[in-house]
Amino acid sequence: MNNIEHDYLKLLNDIMVKGVEKTDRTGTGTRSVFGRQIRHDMSLGFPLLTTKKMPFKTIVTELLWFLKGDTNIKYLVDNDVHIWDGDAYKNYEKTVKLSIDKATDEGILKDSTDYNILSKEGFIDRIKNDNDFAKQWGELGPIYGKQWRSWNFPEVNGYFGPIDQIKILSQSLKTNPDSRRLMVSAWNVGELHQMILPPCHYGFQVYTRELSAKERTALGSNGSTRLYDMIKEGDYTTVDADVEMHKVCDDVNIPKRAISLMWNQRSVDTPLGLPFNIASYALLLELLAKETNMVADELIGNLGDCHIYNNQIDGVKEQLTRIPMSLGKLVINDEFWNPDAGVFDQQDLRPTDFYVDGYESHPRINFPLSN
Repeated sequence: MNNIEHDYLKLLNDIMVKGVEKTDRTGTGTRSVFGRQIRHDMSLGFPLLTTKKMPFKTIVTELLWFLKGDTNIKYLVDNDVHIWDGDAYKNYEKTVKLSIDKATDEGILKDSTDYNILSKEGFIDRIKNDNDFAKQWGELGPIYGKQWRSWNFPEVNGYFGPIDQIKILSQSLKTNPDSRRLMVSAWNVGELHQMILPPCHYGFQVYTRELSAKERTALGSNGSTRLYDMIKEGDYTTVDADVEMHKVCDDVNIPKRAISLMWNQRSVDTPLGLPFNIASYALLLELLAKETNMVADELIGNLGDCHIYNNQIDGVKEQLTRIPMSLGKLVINDEFWNPDAGVFDQQDLRPTDFYVDGYESHPRINFPLSN
């Protein structure tokens, strides 16, 4: 069994057995446990769960949306991704109803049925086809993308933000990879009140380490006959051999470091949201590794309130009967990327640039989303 799926299914079972009944803001009700951790060795494959079919294109599109610094659902809708539709529509519906109530109280509007409140389907159609409407109602406030790429910063010594945390992280990894400050936060206390939904996964930290000569040679010869011969001979026992292998690896640009990522999450919709989070942060880790010529090492999730909504329990029971399959391998098609730009400076990253080779899974489970 792949280790991430073992951790994940164990967590689902833990919630089912030990979870306490709790109310929640959606009114659905949950079973909940608190304070869990999952880990994955990235060398075992890309952690796209297999005990239910995962919509990888949707996961990629959402991450690219974050990395663009975008906070409007129009980009998602235009790419046929609808995981944030409910939050935007709920805000639209609530705001319009408040306007109707106010107008009625002031005698401006006698009959609220005269005011057209779009259905959710009509709302999404307007988002897709009416730019002005999308600009007004597709906006979710300063959520992930805004905080990652454009955190507001007060004036200090004549400098005024915004702060691009992703760019700072990338630069820091290249200049000071042993730093303990390699962190990105989405939990901007001063702007939480402006967000449609405060961040569930509110921050992440990365960590790097030097690879041994043996680890570097295990990554492959990279076209070097000399390195291939050293790998075949397998002589890693002397200091001179170790130094020589590092030198040859340097000559053919074999990565020198491994990079790990740990994210923190306050609220975890375990059946529906967590599989997305696992794959999304794994993809982000792979992008950071590509940006810095490192190797993705370990993915870690620190999880707060881990819950199963009451309307998801039947689906969880079904998933717990399924046997995990082998993990696939992430493939990044960078053929048309600008060779002079870094990963996060590419102007046209597309969801189709990424796929998981060899991915096989059990059928989809239709878990309800509670907004």
